[in-house]
Amino acid sequence: MLQVPILRGGAVYESVDRVVLVHHATGEPVAQVSQANSGLLARDIRRMADDALEAYTVAELIDACRRAGEAFVGGVLPLGEDRQTFDDYLRQLSATTGMPITYCRNNAQKIHKVLTEMEVVLGGLTRRLDPGILDRGFGSQHGGTLSYFRVGRIFGAVLPSNSPGVHSLWVPAVALKAPVVLKPGREEPWTPYRIIQAFLAAGLPAAAFGFYPTDHGGAAELLRNVDRAMLFGDAATTRAWQHDTRVQIHGPGYSKVILGEDTADDWERYLDVMATSIAANGGRSCINASAVWTPRRGRSIAEGLAQRLGNIHALPANDPQAQLAAFADPKVAERISAVIDADLRVEGAEELTQVVRGAPRLERLGRCAYLLPTIVWCSDREHPLANREFLFPFASVVECPVAEIPHRIGPTLVGSAITQDARFRAALMSSRHIDRLNFGPIPTAQISWDQPHEGNLFEHLYRQRAFQIEPAA
Repeated sequence: MLQVPILRGGAVYESVDRVVLVHHATGEPVAQVSQANSGLLARDIRRMADDALEAYTVAELIDACRRAGEAFVGGVLPLGEDRQTFDDYLRQLSATTGMPITYCRNNAQKIHKVLTEMEVVLGGLTRRLDPGILDRGFGSQHGGTLSYFRVGRIFGAVLPSNSPGVHSLWVPAVALKAPVVLKPGREEPWTPYRIIQAFLAAGLPAAAFGFYPTDHGGAAELLRNVDRAMLFGDAATTRAWQHDTRVQIHGPGYSKVILGEDTADDWERYLDVMATSIAANGGRSCINASAVWTPRRGRSIAEGLAQRLGNIHALPANDPQAQLAAFADPKVAERISAVIDADLRVEGAEELTQVVRGAPRLERLGRCAYLLPTIVWCSDREHPLANREFLFPFASVVECPVAEIPHRIGPTLVGSAITQDARFRAALMSSRHIDRLNFGPIPTAQISWDQPHEGNLFEHLYRQRAFQIEPAA
């Protein structure tokens, strides 16, 4: 059986305490993952060299990221005492998470793109700051003298299992000279481990990397001991860290497609954009739309989406047509479905997809469970399902006057506003609720990597200082 070890300063370390990962469809063991206890993790972070990447210029680290990107998709890289090809990685990732192979491959390509185009990514994060300023600590740009110093001496990330693409969010920390400590998702050690091995293959020092599979207590210990961190998780997981400025929260997105007065009657033209926003990547990402807001034609839109998505069914993960990820633990799917059913008993909402497919939302395939796409028409915008997010393609359709939408939509990671109404666009620009705003028929799941995704990693890791220097004689 494969052994996935802890990496302490990049060095392999196998623990007596291990978790067995099984194949989502067969239940057969796939790998044993060594577990780090809280004490080991805290001790290693305190001993980690926070200057392990300072000897490199940002330009050199960008080149290393480019080499790492090619190694990630093309290399045969270490996996404990074994070797892993890219195809091995895709099979292992799909096996333990239940994600379709095509979904795994597409998300791996996102990681490759970020690594190989790191110069563009950093340009977006730093607003095209001359990277040499980070090497020297100061420099001249835009007619003034600028100085930055790195407050994120050791950067940590508590990572999820639901979407490999999210790993593209922490990798710029390496190009920004921050050593990284990673706690992988329980079922998804494969991606962060392979990215670290790709960085090592690119020539970066092992001392800059830590990989610590651990439990919830260990994750909390990581967050307490690093200088800056990212935390991925649901509302319950992230709640305790909401007010810790050292921790950048990546929780539920509540992303939305928004129609204006000028586009609501032409909603059929934008049905593909709405459906893609809801169902891309299996509907498992925070950038998937969980709602469509419109000033009118709400029920017609919901019926159109139900027709478009209602015939998607469960397929094995290795089927090229598979669009849904399995829940390896059927009880998780059962609980989510039960929550939706309970809320549907509250007046003001109606599920329309179940009528189209003539079958329940919960579908079983072998030992796995799947949740099929679910579209809910909310005639009451205060209904509990009007602003909910679940780990599968789920969306509500809500009617609301345009004048109220910017104030009523609530927290929205991505808002795709399909309107040419200048006044409505200006109101959305002013909305404090929308983190990332698209104007036009742009799917919410379409990311532009030269723009910060959720928060700004550069501003999280660096602080600008006031700085003066005596002019040269």
